[in-house]
Amino acid sequence: MSCEYAPAEDTFLLCRYIDTISGDSALEVGSGSGFVTKLLERRFGYVACTDIDHRILREQTHPAQNRICCHAADAIRYKFDVIVSNPPYLDTEDVRFGDTDGGPGGVSVPISFLHSMAPRLKPDGHIAMVISSLSRLDILAEQARRLGMLHEIAIRQRLFFEELYVVRMAYR
Repeated sequence: MSCEYAPAEDTFLLCRYIDTISGDSALEVGSGSGFVTKLLERRFGYVACTDIDHRILREQTHPAQNRICCHAADAIRYKFDVIVSNPPYLDTEDVRFGDTDGGPGGVSVPISFLHSMAPRLKPDGHIAMVISSLSRLDILAEQARRLGMLHEIAIRQRLFFEELYVVRMAYR
């Protein structure tokens, strides 16, 4: 069962990154409350968001204009300049809680999102995804490489027990 993910440190880190970019089109995958999507709407001409839970989309605390119910970006055929996501990334044996559990290594869900997002990216666009130092960034990076993408840590924030990253991935 999913629930709306309330903005927290990882959300605010992603927002700090978004404050440094702008463009024609952006997509947020796993929009939850709509908080990040609303920021994107101020910085991009066309913005859409997705979430797997139609109830969350319908009842967003910060309602986005273009809401699409689907897994990651699977229902999208448009190509975006920027795709952002703060996916569930906690290292868990399985995914019982859709708002936090990232699966083994904390990267099963982020990798699934990446594979769904990459085909929706313009050739000169990029993906910005939040991940924790407690997750297997090396595995996510390898998946990006297999898709022909380079990756870098664009911004980071140290917390008490972990470091959070916004990983920027783009085609070579």
